[in-house]
Amino acid sequence: MAYQLVIFDWDGTVMDSTGRIIACMHQAGADLCLPVLEDDAVREIIGLGLPEALRTLYPGIGDRDLERMRERYAVHFVAAEASPSRLYPGARETLAALRTAGLRLAVATGKSRKGLDRVWASSGLGDSFDASRCADETHSKPHPAMVTELLTELGVAPERALVVGDTSFDLQMARDAGVDRVAVSYGAHPVDRLMNFHPLAVIDALPQLLPLLGVDCETHFEETV
Repeated sequence: MAYQLVIFDWDGTVMDSTGRIIACMHQAGADLCLPVLEDDAVREIIGLGLPEALRTLYPGIGDRDLERMRERYAVHFVAAEASPSRLYPGARETLAALRTAGLRLAVATGKSRKGLDRVWASSGLGDSFDASRCADETHSKPHPAMVTELLTELGVAPERALVVGDTSFDLQMARDAGVDRVAVSYGAHPVDRLMNFHPLAVIDALPQLLPLLGVDCETHFEETV
């Protein structure tokens, strides 16, 4: 059965923002004199909603410090986005090819709604998607709610949808929603961890998604990516 809907994670899948997330988390922690974290510890929580991420990084953090940390992280991230993070190579063309082929597209992200709207405006990609869910609108990943809500909104059966993501949270979310999944190798979590969730494939660049879906990419790419 052919897929009708592709649901993308954003950070680490479509946009190369992993390093920026790590740097801003370090800056926010320093503002509050919280313990210094290893980069790998921050990389592990990418994909979660910010409150869930902070509680994982700083077990026992109080509500007041949690709110202050959220505010400081937002300040640093918005300032950094004055120079927008770049899209991964071929991302824009891949989305265009999928839409031309008649597939519907959505985003399920750990970003806030304000954050997603901001990067959509800077990238010009907002019109590429039929729907989206953010972590401040429903349950955080890996809960399946983002996927199940998108399926309901768009009227798509689980077996006709595919999730593409770079973290175990993305793939667990998809699995628990009864949806097939494709992992990307270049994001926050290592491939051996992603394989625990039995993706249909692991791709090294977004354009590699197109042949998996039977989509011709020749009209969208001037050269092979």
